[in-house]
Amino acid sequence: MSTLRISRRAADRLRAGHLWVYRTDFEPAPSDTIAAGSLVTLTDSRDIPLGTALYSSESMISARLVSRTPALTRAQYLVELRSRVESALTLRRNLAPTSTAHNAHRLIFSEADNLPGIVADRYNDLVLLQLLTQGTAQDDVRSVLSQTLREQLAPNNESLTIWERPDPRIRELEQLAPPPPGPLFSNVDAPTTTTFSLNNLRFHYDAAAGQKTGAFLDQRLNYAAAAAHVATSGRTGNALDVCTYHGGFALHLAQVCSRVTGIDASRAALEAADANLALNPNLKSEVDWIEADAFEYLRHLDQQKSESFDAIVLDPPAFAKSKRAAASALRGYKELNLRALHLLAPGGTLITCSCSHHVSLADFTAIVASAAADAGRRVQLIETRAAAPDHPEVLTLPETRYLKCLICRVD
Repeated sequence: MSTLRISRRAADRLRAGHLWVYRTDFEPAPSDTIAAGSLVTLTDSRDIPLGTALYSSESMISARLVSRTPALTRAQYLVELRSRVESALTLRRNLAPTSTAHNAHRLIFSEADNLPGIVADRYNDLVLLQLLTQGTAQDDVRSVLSQTLREQLAPNNESLTIWERPDPRIRELEQLAPPPPGPLFSNVDAPTTTTFSLNNLRFHYDAAAGQKTGAFLDQRLNYAAAAAHVATSGRTGNALDVCTYHGGFALHLAQVCSRVTGIDASRAALEAADANLALNPNLKSEVDWIEADAFEYLRHLDQQKSESFDAIVLDPPAFAKSKRAAASALRGYKELNLRALHLLAPGGTLITCSCSHHVSLADFTAIVASAAADAGRRVQLIETRAAAPDHPEVLTLPETRYLKCLICRVD
């Protein structure tokens, strides 16, 4: 096994509970002879062992700590892997038990479950697996994961299909080979589609469609909270869901509002949202979809000043993919929130979200406050929310706290 020495700063970071080592942290730089995806022992500048990590030859995150034990063998890692997957699934049974009202959740959340480079989501009888590093996108890891998931989720041969679907951006960054064709496991006819439930609403899921690897399961409880707060406000007329994607917030608001409009720049996303609407024929609201850029559409409504809303949801994709992009992201959040505040009726509800982990909760809250000041609106923060508990946060890993959701009342 190779041994890699890291800087004092990087060593201090690992000792404080972080799990990542960046390419610039090595002293000296790793040799080209170290196999991509292999296990390496990390030491500090005094050659004191810090643990074992999965090595990546391509990513800026060059090593992800998988054990505080140095010189962990591959066989030992696979035993640990199985045990940690079982623990993650036990946690989900406690935090997000499967029921007819809710049968979709995140099963494995990478570093948050002490399983760096592995993500798994369940949609009813489908499990979507993402292997995000050179060290995990390997056949021995696939075998352990598929076997453990099968034993835990289908002990009595319940319908289950496991697909591996890599994130295209991560696959390019890590220079990963394509996954094996076909499902990793299926005891039925290997479907790629299913219907799942969130908060008693039904949604389609297609593992083979689109660029995204999943629905926004992290917003599950925020969907329900948004609808509950809007209902409590008494202002339940028109609602606007900006960046609706597959209609998560829109369909939940359609339970309490008389009219809901969802906008998104993706026609394919809106077609999926409309299919989800058809799955829920008992919604009280009139729902329509508009294909438009969020900034342009809100700017148009603001300039026209011909319509106001009782509730507006802002749930854009991550604006800050890197720390350098944070300043630009804050300007984007400022404009969206400013436009929304101009359009909200007095007493209306603003549900505003950020999924950029490079934008902190404090910075996001401050930018919404700045928008409120510029709009001349008094904004009461009713609730600050994060991801659902099946996306747990680790206090020593700030990257696991990425989703912010502010629910506000606007005078």
